Amino acid sequence: MSKVVLALEDGMIFEGRSVGASGEATGELVFNTSMMGYQEILTDPSYTGQVITMTYPLIGNYGISEEDMESRQPFCRGFVMRECCFEPSSYRATQSLPEFLKANNIVAIDGVDTRKITKHLREKGAMKCVISTEDFDHASLVAKAKASADMAGSDYVKEVTTDAPYVWNPNFEGQYHVVAMDYGIKFNIMRMLEKAGCSVTVVPATTSYDEIKELNPDGVFLSNGPGDPAALDYLYPTIQSLVDNSTPLFGICLGHQVMAHALGGSTYKLKFGHRGGNQPVMDNATGKVEISSQNHGFAVDSDSLQESDVEVSHYNLNDDSVEGLTHKTKPAFGVQYHPESSPGPHDSAYLFKRFTDLMDKAKA
Repeated sequence: MSKVVLALEDGMIFEGRSVGASGEATGELVFNTSMMGYQEILTDPSYTGQVITMTYPLIGNYGISEEDMESRQPFCRGFVMRECCFEPSSYRATQSLPEFLKANNIVAIDGVDTRKITKHLREKGAMKCVISTEDFDHASLVAKAKASADMAGSDYVKEVTTDAPYVWNPNFEGQYHVVAMDYGIKFNIMRMLEKAGCSVTVVPATTSYDEIKELNPDGVFLSNGPGDPAALDYLYPTIQSLVDNSTPLFGICLGHQVMAHALGGSTYKLKFGHRGGNQPVMDNATGKVEISSQNHGFAVDSDSLQESDVEVSHYNLNDDSVEGLTHKTKPAFGVQYHPESSPGPHDSAYLFKRFTDLMDKAKA
């Protein structure tokens, strides 16, 4: 195994072995606390522009399966592990994790203290980094990390959205027709919509309100995705028009955030974000606590909503950040977390039924 170096913008350095592609990549260094689901995490488009550290120490033991992809390819910049498994034990595996990383040009490192990295990010906050198999000069690498793009202000949606509309499963005829705005949509969201009885047409992020209406949907879904929601002002007018015309609307993660902006709210960057399958969320209406799957570095500012027609429906029990919004008079709602849970717990799957209930009421 060849050498690879991970350098953070504040000067912290980690040296380990290369277990992915050769090369060099910059990005925001973040951590995920899930114990499994590394393939779903790697192929989640919401990680565009980021280098992912897995807190669980052994990664790759069940290999890679084509059935577990969440998008057409990995979109993250790099991958950091304590120990990477080269010989997967699952009968479902078609590749080892290192083979997958190399085939998809993802620079990766193992043999480093991921607990130290996680503790550092929790104390100092998510920060820019560079991971390289080419440059081993520490000062040079730190300078590259500092010079790389900030996540705040970044628009990565244009990198991950579909180029043209498509039907998710042409052979399925559902009770409802949903148009899904692709800001970086995960496959399991569309599987869950289909399970709820929805035929799904996926459209590019820049699709206009008039183009959506031509598709005659019963409801519109706003997907997860990467980057800073405040940099996506070109998405807001379409959402405003959908809400104004009482189109049933459901947003997840970035979709929830851009809905908040479209309705007069704002967002802010979290210190180190929420990423993992063990995040507690409370439903204000019922008092019920859900354990949720999450992946976001920005959150909606609850104070910015005080003069709007939106109310907070869910809160994060760890830091009181906003986890859900509901419009007071229109059939529109969103959640910050991932009820499609891939990977993660299934506590929040009921939200897809909430969406179909809104479509039922709109049809009545």
